[in-house]
Amino acid sequence: MIACYLISCGSLNLRNANRLALIGKICMKGRLMGIYVITGATSGIGAKTAEILRERGHEVVNIDLNGGDINANLATKEGRAGAIAELHERFPEGIDAMICNAGVSGGKVPISLIISLNYFGATEMARGVFDLLEKKGGSCVVTSSNSIAQGAARMDVAGMLNNHADEDRILELVKDVDPAIGHVYYASTKYALARWVRRMSPDWGSRGVRLNAIAPGNVRTAMTANMLPEQRAAMEAIPVPTHFGEEPLMDPVEIANAMAFIASPEASGINGVVLFVDGGTDALLNSEKVY
Repeated sequence: MIACYLISCGSLNLRNANRLALIGKICMKGRLMGIYVITGATSGIGAKTAEILRERGHEVVNIDLNGGDINANLATKEGRAGAIAELHERFPEGIDAMICNAGVSGGKVPISLIISLNYFGATEMARGVFDLLEKKGGSCVVTSSNSIAQGAARMDVAGMLNNHADEDRILELVKDVDPAIGHVYYASTKYALARWVRRMSPDWGSRGVRLNAIAPGNVRTAMTANMLPEQRAAMEAIPVPTHFGEEPLMDPVEIANAMAFIASPEASGINGVVLFVDGGTDALLNSEKVY
């Protein structure tokens, strides 16, 4: 057991200051503190997850397009490579968790951005830091969506991502697709992410790294606030049992609590799971599906 001590001294010298700094980093409630990397933690679910983890004493590194501890465009190969290289430089002894949360919704952005950021921005970042996770027996969590169970995804698109993961070729194929149907490609990338987790988790788990996905329901974030009016109306029409008669959108903290847990050592037995955190929407719409 790790014990935490309060050092009392009349004058705080450098040695004691260093001790306090070390204790502050590694001790809280008798637990060893960790290094958690989160993409897209400037706002929404990612920001709330980072807040929860910092409150628990962990070191959190936010990778985002702007306003991050590491600024990088994860929709590009160059941006991902730069972020991965910086993580290796900063944390050569490893990291405890990688939470791939950055993403965009459909409707107002190019289809190429949805594919590059939502799918490749998650899978390639996860692969790129696998060695850092392996060093500490860490975990990786990716953000999927409960829309994967609502028939919105195109299986041909998801299959293309999972089975023919040539990013440049795929982007060439979708360059002329109308952004108005971006919600279909959004669901397709999230479906492909969930399937990627199921396929990769046995191998990763055998090497000491857990891999899981969180599938949030409809959440009150900047992403949902920027939806087209008809998309938002359709989203708000989907019932959330735990919010019956209340605000139809879930609070980001409801997702963040689950994300922080599944990324932590407390979830050491959970691997290869797509965890729906949607207030019971999936159960309501797919009540006969148990697996």
